[in-house]
Amino acid sequence: MLFGTDYELGANYRGIWGLYGTYEYVAPQIFRVSSTAAALGTTGQWWLSRSIAVQGTALAGVGYGGGGVIHGAGVAQTGVLGDGQRDYHYGMTPQGEIQLRLILGNRVSLDTTFREYYISRVAATESTGSEDISRADTALTFRIYNLHGITLRYSEATRNGRYATLPNSHQSLGTFSIGYTLIGQTRFGVVDWRSGATAAP
Repeated sequence: MLFGTDYELGANYRGIWGLYGTYEYVAPQIFRVSSTAAALGTTGQWWLSRSIAVQGTALAGVGYGGGGVIHGAGVAQTGVLGDGQRDYHYGMTPQGEIQLRLILGNRVSLDTTFREYYISRVAATESTGSEDISRADTALTFRIYNLHGITLRYSEATRNGRYATLPNSHQSLGTFSIGYTLIGQTRFGVVDWRSGATAAP
């Protein structure tokens, strides 16, 4: 967060809101997107019970980004002017992001993130096309011992490329993975401001 302030709603919710700076780079094998942006948004935490909490971030902003196809079925050859379905069409990029984390005690967390990018024709390297790219991630992490855990993750990314001189292109890719996780804190980053709160082992 670049500039902002904190707030609270009742006894169980606290958060911050303001102006955020963001940098994103996503490259799921067959296409890619990158963006640097400024966004308005909020980050907060809500206690659902004594040991269950939800953390979340919501951002909406605009920046300058680039994206395009790398390889895959239905990819057309670059046009004579260098336009079309190619690595990196740059342009003004409205974008949004939502992150949620459900924390169950000090053993399990469920994380979901959704990102959306629209690389427009405004201030573009060429004005005949646009890129609409989204990515969703879901991860379930189990803390096994101390700061060591295992994470099950599913990620799905989708691209729609639209150019005046080429057929529309639609690509998507889903990936499932399982891996070792070094957790930053035994309570998955939860903050407990309630009276009588004690650190979990």
